[in-house]
Amino acid sequence: MRVGLYPGSFDPVTFGHMDIVRRAAQLVDRLVIAVGTHHDKHPLFSAEERVALAKTVLSPIAEERGLGLNVTTYDSLTVDAARSADAAIVIRGLRDSGDFDYEMQMAGMNASLAPDIETVFLASSPGTRHIAASLVRQIAAMGGDVSTFVPPIVASTLQKKFNT
Repeated sequence: MRVGLYPGSFDPVTFGHMDIVRRAAQLVDRLVIAVGTHHDKHPLFSAEERVALAKTVLSPIAEERGLGLNVTTYDSLTVDAARSADAAIVIRGLRDSGDFDYEMQMAGMNASLAPDIETVFLASSPGTRHIAASLVRQIAAMGGDVSTFVPPIVASTLQKKFNT
């Protein structure tokens, strides 16, 4: 069984995340969504909220694709989270060259720390390449319509969060 770890903040989960999960399902039998809870970050949603939204949004994709899916949190090194999940693959989505440069550095560091864990980059599909969770949060905070970037449950949760 091939197990992959897809780490990120998922603050909030977007159509871009969903795109990567759909495509990762072709590469692994089980995918662990690892919601980062790093102490130096200040997410909009709590870890519990991010896990709940990710489960709600990503579970139907996993069921449709026959993919085993777990959603968990982690506050350690990504390679340690991968080992804890018995994952031999770390899945990372790339939107643009800025992502590529950062992710290549991370992949190199992770390879030095854990040569047995491979990083696989999936280029975002053209329809989701422009979606960034940080921009979704900003648009929602200013009362904008985020329905083209996130599923309805996420859009309504953002609306409630910002009372708009």
